[in-house]
Amino acid sequence: MDGVTTGPAPGFLKNPAKLLELVPSPRRVRVDFNGECVADTTNALVMREGGHTPVYYFPKADVRMDLFSPTDHATNCPYKGDASYWNVTVAGVTGGNVMWGYETPYDEMAELSDYVAFYWERMERWREEEEEIFKHARDPFKRVDAILSHRPVKCVLGGEVVAETTDGVFVFETGHPVRYYIPREDVKMDLLSRTETESVCPYKGTATYFSARIGGELFDDIAWSYERPIAECPRIRDLICFYAENIDATFVDEVEVEKPETKWKK
Repeated sequence: MDGVTTGPAPGFLKNPAKLLELVPSPRRVRVDFNGECVADTTNALVMREGGHTPVYYFPKADVRMDLFSPTDHATNCPYKGDASYWNVTVAGVTGGNVMWGYETPYDEMAELSDYVAFYWERMERWREEEEEIFKHARDPFKRVDAILSHRPVKCVLGGEVVAETTDGVFVFETGHPVRYYIPREDVKMDLLSRTETESVCPYKGTATYFSARIGGELFDDIAWSYERPIAECPRIRDLICFYAENIDATFVDEVEVEKPETKWKK
């Protein structure tokens, strides 16, 4: 891509309220490709951008640049500038356009000129300190609080009470509705069957999913469970959580909870 994208960012001129900030991270962050550590830093920046998951940016000085080669691929961001891309080759295995950087960014993002970032899914392994992390960088301003509650919770699906407990765990996660996790002994597990669906959350771990069949009707992937949550979120282990937005009703303290509006609503 020709030209130099210094000067004011046109994106901010049109949208001055756009969330885009760089937060220094005190954590050691490492990235592997084909068994080789290709980036290792204690000076990462976390980019927090509205509408996007957090992204780690690494100082070029902490990246094995000898393993990377520039490509002709280029893109433009109206807030950051023109992005250059690099392939990586380790022990004869090449990953295409796995790394990008803004070498001549717009004025507002001038700090990025000496930093690069990686496509998460194109790399083999990510670690913070000695712990492997998944899906994307963790937002330093996000909280996930899993709190035991004896308030009565009841879930209704297909006209039937499928779960009822006074020993639930309420999960309060920044940017998400409250989720109600219920012990399996308080769920009608005979109505549920595990599916092949899985998802990964960097704050909780890998979730497995369950469908329900009630009165001949199938409710696909209507609930999930973290059977092996990450160490920071042990209280939700093996509990069942139903999509409040997709079941008939959720009651807390015998009062129906308003259905949340989320991207998972069917």
